[in-house]
Amino acid sequence: MASGFVEVAAAAGIPVGGVMPVTVSGVEILLCRGGDGVLYAVENLCTHEFSPLGAGRMVGCEIECPRHGARFDVRTGEATRLPAAAPVRTFPVKVEGGRVLVDAG
Repeated sequence: MASGFVEVAAAAGIPVGGVMPVTVSGVEILLCRGGDGVLYAVENLCTHEFSPLGAGRMVGCEIECPRHGARFDVRTGEATRLPAAAPVRTFPVKVEGGRVLVDAG
């Protein structure tokens, strides 16, 4: 998989506390706008039982898994609440000209 930033969405389409699933280079990624207003990208897969996080809700800068309530800090990927213990992958994000770009490489 080649590295490099790929345009995936309009930044205005993701409000504070909002999420948007996208696919980049075959990787399912969840764009998340944290309570701090910054956009982050994490793998759209809970490390507890490998469920998608996209139907979860943002709590500040954490995404909560809709299946069992595990939480992950979207800034670092660290698991912050059980039953998940392993972190989720994070990806570099930048916003240019109102467009969101993610590097899944």
